[in-house]
Amino acid sequence: MTEFDLAYCQEKLRYQFKDTDLLKQAFTHASAAATRADSNERMEFLGDAVLGLVICQDVFCNHPEFLEGEMTKIKSSVVSRQTCALVANRLALTELLSLGRGVGPAEALPSSVAAAVLESVIGAIYLDGGLEEARSFILREMNDSLAEAVASQHQQNFKSLLQQHAQREFGVMPIYDLLDEKGPEHSKCFEMAVRLNKRQFPSAWGKNKKEAEQKAALAALHEMGVISDEEFEQHATESMT
Repeated sequence: MTEFDLAYCQEKLRYQFKDTDLLKQAFTHASAAATRADSNERMEFLGDAVLGLVICQDVFCNHPEFLEGEMTKIKSSVVSRQTCALVANRLALTELLSLGRGVGPAEALPSSVAAAVLESVIGAIYLDGGLEEARSFILREMNDSLAEAVASQHQQNFKSLLQQHAQREFGVMPIYDLLDEKGPEHSKCFEMAVRLNKRQFPSAWGKNKKEAEQKAALAALHEMGVISDEEFEQHATESMT
């Protein structure tokens, strides 16, 4: 990379490197490196781990309503090759990639190469400036993807939707009451109902308490008109399949 390339790249990244050799290595494809150790592959490995940590911590700290499975889905979406490639292409990172002979032009490279460059850059920022600088870059550049993944998960989480609605409209939290349970210890069913401002909504049964709470939240949202009859019937049918 020329001095102009280095300056241009750092302007795009909105981060100034103390050690620009780290930045150069982040943009060195294996085809252009003297040895594999001189390429960006090791930085890609590190950057992938840093990216996963930052996204997981952000979701864990900012969304206590999500359980492990829901957080896993958000992380998988945000750190996916597809998302990383989209961010890399938006920043035009592949334009500065050092490629060896026989490798096609940057615009014809597969998305996996673009994703690898982004992860390499994250690794380089982490090595140069530490975790907080890497976190700042990741959350700034991947904020839209993270918000989209969170919103998508919220749409499937009726408890979360109800909580948001209750806090926004009434300034209170929904309360879930266990009304009944049936069946043997190893295969019980539970009946739950939502209370909101002293009003109890229709109850629902589930194979476990979490499922029953989700169904009860759906029933409450439908009762309050937040979810239409068509949406309610669709989600109710899906929960039975």
